[in-house]
Amino acid sequence: MADFPPCPHCKSTYTYEMDVLLVCPECGHEWNSDESSVAEDDFVVKDSNGNILQNGDSVVTIKNLPVKGTSQGIKAGTKVRNIRLVDNDHNIDCKIEGFGAMALKSEFVKKA
Repeated sequence: MADFPPCPHCKSTYTYEMDVLLVCPECGHEWNSDESSVAEDDFVVKDSNGNILQNGDSVVTIKNLPVKGTSQGIKAGTKVRNIRLVDNDHNIDCKIEGFGAMALKSEFVKKA
């Protein structure tokens, strides 16, 4: 039995080959085995202007962002310090003064 690389999305080890593609039975992701040799482990997050963000950077919100459970949101121009990048839909974890812990999408911020 051949050893196939784990799924790049869910990290499942139960991948199998179908024609020229590798398939993950758990999440259904399909990818080309030739392209999997490219470094997909490099996690890059870019802001709204295309600048690469890193852990510890400061960012500024570019639009008003509603916050669930509150009547007020985060105003455009709010500076957020010491961000932490995570591999998720909302890829920035941070603490915003007056709101507490928050998860933001990188497309709504720019590097300060």
